[in-house]
Amino acid sequence: MKIVCVGGGPAGLYFALLMKKQDPAHEITVIERNRPYDTFGWGVVFSDQTLGNLVAADEPTARSILQSFNHWDDIDVHFKGRTVTSGGHGFCGIGRKRLLNILQQRCEALGVKLVFETDVLDDQAIAAQYDADLVIASDGINSRIRHRYAATYQPDVDARHCRFVWLGTRKKFDAFTFAFEETPHGWFQAHAYQYDGDTSTFIVETPEQVWRAAGLDEMEQPQAIAFCERLFARYLDGQKLMANAAHLRGSAMWIRFPRIVCRDWVHWNSIGARRVPVVLMGDAAHTAHFSIGSGTKLALEDAIELARCFGDGGTLEQVLAAYQQARSVEVLKLQSAARNSMEWFENVRRYTAMEAEQFAYSLLTRSQRLSHENLRLRDPAYVERVENWIAKRAYAQAGLPLPSTSRSIPPMLTPFKVRGVVLKNRIVVSPMAQYSAEDGLVGDYHLMHLGARAFGGAALVMAEMTCVSADARITPGCPGMYTREHTAAWKRIVDYVHANTDAAIGIQLGHAGAKGSTRRAWEGIDQPLVDANWPLVSASPQQYIEGVSQVAREASLEDLERIKADFVRAARAAAEAGFDWLELHCAHGYLLSSFISPLTNRRTDAYGGSLENRCRYPLEVFAAVRAAWPQHLPISVRVSAHDWVEGGITPGDAVEVARLFKQAGADLIDCSSGQVSKQEKPVYGRMFQTPFADRVRNEAGIPTIAVGAIYEADHANGIIASGRADLCAVARPHLANPAWTLHEAARIGFTDLPWPKQYRAAKLQLERNLERERQLAAANSGLSPQQIAARLLEG
Repeated sequence: MKIVCVGGGPAGLYFALLMKKQDPAHEITVIERNRPYDTFGWGVVFSDQTLGNLVAADEPTARSILQSFNHWDDIDVHFKGRTVTSGGHGFCGIGRKRLLNILQQRCEALGVKLVFETDVLDDQAIAAQYDADLVIASDGINSRIRHRYAATYQPDVDARHCRFVWLGTRKKFDAFTFAFEETPHGWFQAHAYQYDGDTSTFIVETPEQVWRAAGLDEMEQPQAIAFCERLFARYLDGQKLMANAAHLRGSAMWIRFPRIVCRDWVHWNSIGARRVPVVLMGDAAHTAHFSIGSGTKLALEDAIELARCFGDGGTLEQVLAAYQQARSVEVLKLQSAARNSMEWFENVRRYTAMEAEQFAYSLLTRSQRLSHENLRLRDPAYVERVENWIAKRAYAQAGLPLPSTSRSIPPMLTPFKVRGVVLKNRIVVSPMAQYSAEDGLVGDYHLMHLGARAFGGAALVMAEMTCVSADARITPGCPGMYTREHTAAWKRIVDYVHANTDAAIGIQLGHAGAKGSTRRAWEGIDQPLVDANWPLVSASPQQYIEGVSQVAREASLEDLERIKADFVRAARAAAEAGFDWLELHCAHGYLLSSFISPLTNRRTDAYGGSLENRCRYPLEVFAAVRAAWPQHLPISVRVSAHDWVEGGITPGDAVEVARLFKQAGADLIDCSSGQVSKQEKPVYGRMFQTPFADRVRNEAGIPTIAVGAIYEADHANGIIASGRADLCAVARPHLANPAWTLHEAARIGFTDLPWPKQYRAAKLQLERNLERERQLAAANSGLSPQQIAARLLEG
């Protein structure tokens, strides 16, 4: 083949040498606009895993790179005059110029033609000039080729919210260093790492509004660099900061990171009688934020994959389709992690109320790729320090003495006090509809269901949404709290839980609104009843499923007064039944939720319009319930923090909603999402709703409950340790295993958790079996039992 790579960065050079190595008969030309040894930027970072990929792809290149690397294991986080260090991270830094020189020399040794000081203005002309069969568009983040064929590639370019500048310094950092400094204008952060014997990269970053408020948008380069030197003087030890791109004037040195993703990576041109593909690679195809250190990694791995696809054989069309399919999936995974990391740094102010220990842990786990047990695998002593710090604070907050245990206490197993209720740990059995009541009356099934889970180790067992009137039910099988018989039936269950377990039990009160009068889930979820329907009300007239659901009329003022009275009566009955906790259901498109979301509230009275007006009625109900509910007992509010529909509630709105409920006296916000509209397009994944709890907790300043795809102790420990939420609600895993909390504690090796006395023999056997599994796995792999446990938890 005749191949032309437009752009002599890592992607183009590495692909050229891999293809030439694969078949010396290939005629490969790399065209670069700069001179042979010109480059911009300072150092680049690779993980140990990336180095392994390079060794497998081309050992001579990898050997040269490894000989030029500066390696470190530690990360230092400097915050509020404190330094928190964690180890075992395994990163390497190399100068960008040195990396390119290694790739250039390897290309030349293999016979790749390198053409410098040639700016390609017309890729079709270059393809014709070199009689190319394949053109690689590796022309960088500002790719002309991507722009020229944008109709094919369909790039999505998102210019992000921070300004950053890429600097260097002679200060040698012993660890990958994050430094945070507050100014009168806001927070700045530095990302610093050594990449050769005497030079370090030093990136300074801050939100756009802080950058402007500090006047950096009007400073020339020398003044801006002097500003950064003064701000970070304590970390530079008298060394200067250096700019690589000295030609850039003023604000041009400060960059807004563009997040780029392309729908398609291959464009076909007609060159004479031939069809020639133009294939995106590296930054031309995608970007990943520098805080996860992955731009060069992605470029090199693009090259590895495309070369591998050619090696597998097939037509040119098949090879390129296989390349795009494989790399687009991997890139999206990394971009997802990079987005989480990028957004953490964009919102540093959200976390600055934290102490240094939690702030550093939040930073380390910001991408959600590095978990609690993975951190333990890397640096057990660091995780033990974090766990001890969290436990000491948690027990003090709960007014309990710190117990003596054989090991540090996992964050999910620390206590939490709300008003007069002390929860023994941070795990909640989430409310889960069972559709098994008769005329609203709970019975033996509910005693078994809730009682079993109260034995299972969770601190709080929440009953399913309990309806405040017969016409407030979702289905005929939903429980109620609107007759004396209902109160007595619930009291039987509450008394059983209190007499036999140390779990607290809560009730969730709600009104189905437009989603009522439907069949039980297994008979057709959200489908209207065949007969015996009851009338529905909502904030505004609506039909939940267009053309299918029963139409709900707009609730009148008289309706609203009656429904509010129903909630108050139900709250009093719940207190009489002995519940420890009450949750007001204002989520998922039910009646109170229908007022909050603009998708379902089109009222023109005092209960419609602005967000404050839309929250008015739910807040009135909350205030009435709070007055009726015992003051020493907590109330949480479940909200849909994201409607997942254009024009619906956003996470930013959820923060404002949380502030309003906080002002009204709510103790926690239970952060769920969706189910308000059938037009929703949620983005699922593990812990996918936890970012909502994180944002509400740390911006509105109210404790939160995280829900959604939390299914391992590792998830819960990371959420609590990082301050993303105060409690973790676990649903489906508790359906599958009522003793999920007890089992997960045993699985991570924490044996000091008390079990019900009737089950203690099973505790010992489970712990022995799990330990035997770890020992066998360790014997077969050469890893320690602790490492095996961490790997298992990573999935």
